[in-house]
Amino acid sequence: NGPSDIEIYCDGACSPNPGKSGTGLAVYESGKVTSLYYGLYLPNGTNNTAELSGMLSAFQIAQHFIDKNSEQSICILSDSKYSIDSITKWAKGWQAKGWTRGKGEEIKNLEIIKRSFALYEQLKTQLIIKHVKGHANIEGNELADRMAVYARINQEPELVVYQDTLDIATILAMASG
Repeated sequence: NGPSDIEIYCDGACSPNPGKSGTGLAVYESGKVTSLYYGLYLPNGTNNTAELSGMLSAFQIAQHFIDKNSEQSICILSDSKYSIDSITKWAKGWQAKGWTRGKGEEIKNLEIIKRSFALYEQLKTQLIIKHVKGHANIEGNELADRMAVYARINQEPELVVYQDTLDIATILAMASG
């Protein structure tokens, strides 16, 4: 059993990059996977957009758990250092500069970063955000990866709950990103 009551793994997949992208999440409660999500398909997305969408969705799911029980500890896990740093490190400075990087350089994926940062600021005292190594056989990360690829293959525009049986071996045998 992990240190957090709730663990939310998020991942993005894009092929080619830029190209068709999708997002996947795996939610664990008390160390056991309880739900998988996939979707947010973009015909012309990027890996970073898909990863950031996963992070935003993870914050939204975290908020749902916090609203139900504010005592729960929640850990969000991503293999994208870019999305973690965009929201937990860089966004504060960008916001202070009127959402620019200085010298008028535009920030890529700004809208999604703004939305994620606003939610992060609201929830951060109740969240732990961790970077995990991608493709390192970490079950939650692998499941989120399969869901991201599934979203891309099925071109699912909404974020939806995976309805099939949560059979880990079967899901891990699906196409990976």
